[in-house]
Order: sequence, then structure tokens, then C-alpha cells
Amino acid sequence: MVRMLLLPSLGPFHILHPRYNAATVLALLEEARPKVLYLASHSPEGLKDGLWREEDPLLFHLLPWAEARGIPVVALDEEAHLKEEAEAFRQALAQHPLGKPHLERMQAFDQELLQLLKTPLTPEVLGSQAFLDHLGQIYEGYAQTFGEGPATGFRARRMERVAEALRGREEVVVAELLDYLLLAKSFPEALPKAHEPTEKERQRALLDRAWQLREEDDWAGLLEELFQIGDPEALYLAAQIYLAAGEWQEALSLMEEVFRMDFQHPGYLPGYVLARFGQLLDLAGERERALRAYRGVLALSWAPEEARTLALAGLRSPFRLP
Repeated sequence: MVRMLLLPSLGPFHILHPRYNAATVLALLEEARPKVLYLASHSPEGLKDGLWREEDPLLFHLLPWAEARGIPVVALDEEAHLKEEAEAFRQALAQHPLGKPHLERMQAFDQELLQLLKTPLTPEVLGSQAFLDHLGQIYEGYAQTFGEGPATGFRARRMERVAEALRGREEVVVAELLDYLLLAKSFPEALPKAHEPTEKERQRALLDRAWQLREEDDWAGLLEELFQIGDPEALYLAAQIYLAAGEWQEALSLMEEVFRMDFQHPGYLPGYVLARFGQLLDLAGERERALRAYRGVLALSWAPEEARTLALAGLRSPFRLP
């Protein structure tokens, strides 16, 4: 490792970017071969308690990768709790009689950021001055309008402290996108550069596409490629396609196969597998097995909220197709 590498986390938006998905980040980590992985946007307590699960799904991939290689993961944001101030600020505006125009201005900045996140992103784009300038204009407009502090979750202050902690360290740092923007000013030499896509990245892009299944997609082509990948996540997604097509018996047959595999990774998968398995068992009239699957979701140390909602509904009454 000859230099620091600063990488942005796009949170749930990695799924939109075939050239900067979770596997891309892992490939960049493999190339960098860090001895320590630093997380700029998480606190040690939040990392330990799993508070990242709903806001930063990239860590479902990064943490197992680091654990398998014996690489320590160090969370650097000692004041991450201040992020809650930004939400409290919005809630206060919503309750104030004159708050509506200010909320609308906030939403305008949010929409501009969302549009930027929906444009095709690659490592070299994310590291380009043009992208950073555009992102900076959005953030500066917001900060100048509402002030650095509660409105931004004290982002500038928090990242100044993180930057101080990172000085002189030549490792990999992963930061939430707006935190990445601020850290890029302190470490301009650490920005990501062009990267040759790998087969794992192509497969991750296919899985991400299947998670977003749309009516206009080539469902048969997706199924063929998912079967070629053949891991539990791919087969779960193939079952999802069969169910969307109304072929629930085929979906159940696939889920039976998934259930016999080790489907513990990524960490969001067990909850989804058990919840959907329960629904398919209900369709087959196997209510007792379905109930065990639903209870299995609730017995997990963590499951996505959507999976828990499906499981609770399944416990109340058997699942039926609309």
C-alpha cells in the first residue's frame, strides 16, 4: 500500500450502478490490500450494535470481506449521534407554521442530490473534479441556506475530526457520499481512479438488477444468468421472478433448494428467504411449515423491516396471491 484510498459509500444506491456496486468496492479493496479498513461515517458503538444495517447496506459485503482476511475495521466518527440532529431539524421545521417554504427548499436540494446519484457512476467519475464540484454545489447550497450545524448533522465538524484522525495513515477509508466530499478536500490524492471491471462485479450487477425486477426486463435472460451464478442469493432472486410470473410452484421448488444451502450471506438474505419461503409454503397448503418459517424470521438477531412485516402478516393469516 503506497497511498491512502478514499472510497464513497452510496448507501442503498450501489444497486443502481453496475460499475460501482458492492463488488467494485471489494475489488478496489483487494487491489489496495489494506492492513486496516477505516469507516469515516460510523461510530464504534454504531458499528458494534449494527446500527448501520438500515442505512449503509454496503457493509453487508465489506465486513465479511475484512473478517475473512483478518483485517481490522475501525469506525472513526466519534460524534455520529449528531447525524440525528438533521432529522430533528426537519421535524422542527415541519411543526412550525412558517416551515413549509424551508422544507420545500430542502427537498429541492434532496432531489438534485438524488438525480446526481442516478447518473451512471464509476470509480473514475466519483474521483473526478467535475463530480466533486457538482456534489459540492449541492452541499454548499444546502449548508449556506440552512447553516452548518443541526441542519447538516454537524457534518463539517465531524469530518474535520475524522480527517485529523486519518492524517499520516495510508490505508483505505470508506465514507458516506457527503462525508466523502468533505474528506476529499483534505486528501485529494486519495480519490478513486479508473478500474477494470471483474467477473464478480458483473455478477453483482446482475443480482442488483434482479432485486429491481421490472416488467420490461428480459425475465428469461435474467433467470438463465441467475442459474449460472447459482448461489443462494441468485436462486432466491430466481424464485422471486417465478413468483412474479405467477409460477409459485417453480418458486417453491427453488426455495426448497435455497433452504438446504448456507444462505447466511449477505446478512440481509436470511430474513428475506425465510419470509418468502413461508409465503410459498402457505400457497402449497403447508401451514405448519410456513409458521415455522415466519417464526424463523422473528428469531433472527436482525432481519430487514420488510421481511419482519411479511412474517408478522403471515403469522396472522395464510399468505394468498392477490
